[in-house]
Amino acid sequence: MPQTLSPELRELQREIEGYARGYGLDSFDVIFEVLDWDEINEVAAYGGYPARYPYWRFGMEYYALARGYAYGLQKIYEMVINNDPCYAYLLAANPTVDQKLVMAHVYGHADFFKNNYSFAHTNRRMVDEMANHAARIRRYMEAYGEDEVERFLDVSHSLDNLIDYNAPYIKRRRRQEPADVDPSHPTRRPQPRRLAAKEYMEEYINPEEVLAAEAERMQEERKKEEHFPASPEKDILLFLQEYAPLTNWQRTVLGIVREEAYYFAPQGRTKIMNEGWASYWHSTIMTQRALKDSELVDYADHHSGTVAAHAGRLNPYKLGLELFRDIEERWNKGRHGPDWEACDDWQVRKNWDTGAGAGRETIFQVRAIYNDVNFIDEFLTPEFCHKHKLFVYDYNESTNQYRISSRSFDEVKQALLFQLTNFGQPWVYVRDGNHLNRGELVLWHRYEGVPLRLDYAQEVLENLFLLWKRPVHLETCDDDRPIVLSYDGAEHKGEDRTED
Repeated sequence: MPQTLSPELRELQREIEGYARGYGLDSFDVIFEVLDWDEINEVAAYGGYPARYPYWRFGMEYYALARGYAYGLQKIYEMVINNDPCYAYLLAANPTVDQKLVMAHVYGHADFFKNNYSFAHTNRRMVDEMANHAARIRRYMEAYGEDEVERFLDVSHSLDNLIDYNAPYIKRRRRQEPADVDPSHPTRRPQPRRLAAKEYMEEYINPEEVLAAEAERMQEERKKEEHFPASPEKDILLFLQEYAPLTNWQRTVLGIVREEAYYFAPQGRTKIMNEGWASYWHSTIMTQRALKDSELVDYADHHSGTVAAHAGRLNPYKLGLELFRDIEERWNKGRHGPDWEACDDWQVRKNWDTGAGAGRETIFQVRAIYNDVNFIDEFLTPEFCHKHKLFVYDYNESTNQYRISSRSFDEVKQALLFQLTNFGQPWVYVRDGNHLNRGELVLWHRYEGVPLRLDYAQEVLENLFLLWKRPVHLETCDDDRPIVLSYDGAEHKGEDRTED
């Protein structure tokens, strides 16, 4: 069972919170709970929410975490969730220096959750909402059978990335019937408005050929309006929730999965910034305020393990931390703006320091209004890439080894942005929900030079068929050739749409 903080830990929390607020961090109240290794693995398997619905994938995640801890391969130092108040978990076995580091890191996350725009639309009472979801799904399991509900959860979770990650930040206007169409006769050909004119000027003010052309244009606009959906729909889960032939309980479960997907999406969109911001502040608080001389070696060991570069993968803690430090230094020294960009003297740039001193203020502004994509796009510089030895690598089939393919700043930046945009996942839209007037579903993949993995695409089509219950099609490209992948519940088909 979770333990309340001991008097020593409670005093540590007051100390660390005081330092954090003294630096200007502004967070919701943070409630710390102390768990042993088994409990913290269990909570981590549920995504940090102990009152979540039962599902076999959470159990598999628990066993993976438990084995990793038992074999000394991994250790969870902290967890904090976006809520008001924030809940954070401490591992009971951690020494005091680790608990201080974790608390400082947590206050960095809590400040980011509260102030970054990506989280502004999230449910700040998600702990309660998760408990409500769990209660509802348990009722469905009792009513319809655990296996039946879990099978539907499997399908829903396999599609939970088919949402519009930008939807919470865009207010879309609903399409309305044009004012010149009689709603009681929607099939009547729309007529353009005539301008008021004297009878002898009618043919000049309202020429028939112009009116006919306008009527034709309006008719084409109406045909577009009647398309289902009227324009490609990125939020495929919402489209399925509204139009797929589901039972009431299935529609509710799909809505739960979609709601949780949107709640967790900002964490994926800001992973580099969020971890970098928390690492920046735990480093600042520990080295400038909280660290004792006797704790220095242990702190350095654990901090270096957190921000170390790892072979073959990107460490968001490292990249985020170093970028925030780089921004702070650049704005402290005035290394930005037209004069800086125009300077091509290496020695002058090396010694450039205007004494602007705006670094700390700038990083607070950055943490409020950026996500990972525009963070990298705006602040990654050639000097930063050179300093941190960033490069792009690929696999050499002739030597059967990975190799550095480029150190070019443009290619490094492009590779990072490509990896981060839409979480590196393909852009897929609903194009037609009534294909050939047979109720078939057509999806469109916005091809950007990287073909889909055929096995993944086929599994997605199979799961979409289970919800739509009619044949489903996916328009995509393979080696720049337009193709259509189809599944009708019995077999997969592929049609080459390349024109001869």
